[in-house]
Amino acid sequence: PTIAEKTELLSYMERLGIQKVDLGLPGAGPFHREHINAMLSHIVDNEYEIRPGAAVRTLMQDIEPLVEMQENHGIQIQASAFLGTSPIRQYTEGWTMEKLISTMEKAVSYAVENDVPVMFVTEDTTRSNPEDVKVIYQRAMELGVRRLCVCDTCGHVTPNGVKKLLHYIDEEVIKDGGYHRSEIEVNWHGHQDRGLGVANNIAAVEAGADVIHGTALGVGERAGNAPLDQTLVNLKLMGVIDNDLTLLDEYTRTANKYIEVPLPRNYPVFGEDAFETGTGVHASAVIKAMRKGDDWLADRVYSGVPAGDFGLKQVIRIGHMAGRSNIIWWLEQNGYDATEDLVSHLFDVAKSQRRNMLDSEVETAVHQYLSQ
Repeated sequence: PTIAEKTELLSYMERLGIQKVDLGLPGAGPFHREHINAMLSHIVDNEYEIRPGAAVRTLMQDIEPLVEMQENHGIQIQASAFLGTSPIRQYTEGWTMEKLISTMEKAVSYAVENDVPVMFVTEDTTRSNPEDVKVIYQRAMELGVRRLCVCDTCGHVTPNGVKKLLHYIDEEVIKDGGYHRSEIEVNWHGHQDRGLGVANNIAAVEAGADVIHGTALGVGERAGNAPLDQTLVNLKLMGVIDNDLTLLDEYTRTANKYIEVPLPRNYPVFGEDAFETGTGVHASAVIKAMRKGDDWLADRVYSGVPAGDFGLKQVIRIGHMAGRSNIIWWLEQNGYDATEDLVSHLFDVAKSQRRNMLDSEVETAVHQYLSQ
């Protein structure tokens, strides 16, 4: 996305109550630094509450731009310093734990000395040796790190594994290291390789993680990151957050437009089909609730997610599974007189369809009938 598009997305994130944002990878070059600086200016100029961060390799050269950016913008920028710790990565790279710890020490010490807050990220935590994770996290905390990020970088873990791992972090890493749990912010970062991103995010919340990561529509490497939009929906329904999420659909569709990732019709909550009802018996119940003027009831009689809470509404469609109530409702809502003959004609047309009809297709069928 362009700078203007990114700042627009930032505006949505601020209004949705999203608390932190990763602005990019400054070590990737001048283009990325230009965009990060522009977004930092936008955050500062508009006095946003959202807190910025940037992904950096655990190297001094990646952290140096953040020192300069903090000075220029007068705002702290979290250095999300990542380092692969799994045995499979160590073997591939020819790394030893001694090498990893030494690399981390140099980078973290430099950041702390320059007042750059560090979130130390162990990549592929879920496939790492627990003792290795313990040693490197505890050493990072000794150097002043107060934010840890536990990562399922390859989408490997299940919800039960998330809970076990975070319990290990709490008890064997933080408390065993001599720290109170409240002193250390624990982040959870998940991926979608097994389709468990949202389920794992929920498990992390239940296990006590302080910060949950996600991206709009789950955009990210391979199968993507945990979808932020679906995570927010679930946390809202669980009562974990009370944010006003009526702009979440706008945010998701704007991200879809700017990032150019597909938004399947049946994508949960925000896909075109998410709140469309075409089956006669289902539609009849929804319509009865609507005729009562009870939007709360209409949103729940055949949906586990209340559309109105997320800036959306129930939609009645006409197709081969439709009943007469679908057709009568559609005609009334679109300004037509629902005569018996017109309803019967549309009913016959609908039964010949292989799918639900688009509004434009129903309009065409109505006009063809009325022009006879």
